[in-house]
Amino acid sequence: MAMREQLIKACLMHAEGELERAKTNIMVYMDQSVGIGEHSDIVEAIQEELDKMAAAVDRIEMLERFFHGDYIKNAK
Repeated sequence: MAMREQLIKACLMHAEGELERAKTNIMVYMDQSVGIGEHSDIVEAIQEELDKMAAAVDRIEMLERFFHGDYIKNAK
């Protein structure tokens, strides 16, 4: 794999990981909010995670749009 492809793949995987992490945190807030003492405002905490998800989705879309989406889809 060429360096360019490896870098694109690494960026894509990082964004996908961030997306899943934020999604999981939201699921925890929604399903087990009683046990999360450090977040007194659950809605605000969920909104912060949604912002993280939006940023990750934006990165994925930018990679697909500007760095050959066909390669990215095959790299997964």
